[in-house]
Amino acid sequence: MAIGDALGVPTEGKSPAEIKKQFGFVSDFISEKPSGSDDTEFALFNAMILLKHGKEINADIIADEWREFIVPREGQYKGAGFSEMMAIENLKKGLNPPQSGMHAHSWSDGLAMRVAPFAIVFPGQPANACKLAFEDGSVTHSGEGIYSGLAVAAAISEAMINSNLEKIFAAALESIPQNSWTYRTVSKGIEIGKSSSSLEEALFRLYDEISCNYYHWADLGPEAVGLAFGIIAAAEGDFTDSVLGGVNIGRDTDTIAAIAGAIIGAKIGYNKIPEKWSRRINNVNGNCISIVKDCNLVAIARQLIESL
Repeated sequence: MAIGDALGVPTEGKSPAEIKKQFGFVSDFISEKPSGSDDTEFALFNAMILLKHGKEINADIIADEWREFIVPREGQYKGAGFSEMMAIENLKKGLNPPQSGMHAHSWSDGLAMRVAPFAIVFPGQPANACKLAFEDGSVTHSGEGIYSGLAVAAAISEAMINSNLEKIFAAALESIPQNSWTYRTVSKGIEIGKSSSSLEEALFRLYDEISCNYYHWADLGPEAVGLAFGIIAAAEGDFTDSVLGGVNIGRDTDTIAAIAGAIIGAKIGYNKIPEKWSRRINNVNGNCISIVKDCNLVAIARQLIESL
């Protein structure tokens, strides 16, 4: 997840044409010192909550952690998305979940980007991973924003114990309502990915048919998750192609690549992730959430596994 996030940061918010004009096809880190964004830091924050309170956490516990470590600190949440910023304002006003997550940008991908720790502690148990994702999502999101997070949590949980893409896709779709925008974009993304003759064709079709490029903000949950699943399907589960597809497709590229990286990373395992990337993404800067500054990603992941 963190690799996809760091790879996608330079292309975030751009269209495919803008990315191609500025960078060509991005195939590696552009920065000499690559680092993740709020996606990685919020995921780490969730991991720390799990390690502190265990797997029985609920929305009230999570909201209390936000109030202690995020809400009161000036500049603590630099770089956070609109969903998080609006939830912070609601928490400041004394609103509790789920009211804190009910605002004008509740459909963002801010939950989908941070649910990986919930799946790690519930491998092969999508329903339990989704339960934690729902509790977390209730602090900052509602409706489609939560559905998007559930789809990702379920997919990662299934991928932890099952390398079959069809079962991973099924777990994601079974976790969300069939009459939802998220269900439609995930289904359509998978269909486009499978029916495309190449990753390049898939990226063009996915952007053309799923992206809401008429909307001025690029962090729509159903869009990002639909694109991520479509890219995974087109890449046939290959880690490098899945992540780089997310980096080059445009829109909220760091989150799309992070979602794809988390799902396929869980599917293939850490040792099969290219070392040229994994060795360069270890500690985080804490630009958005200072409490996670200098956290080591591998050490945190190991602690989560040991907590099972």
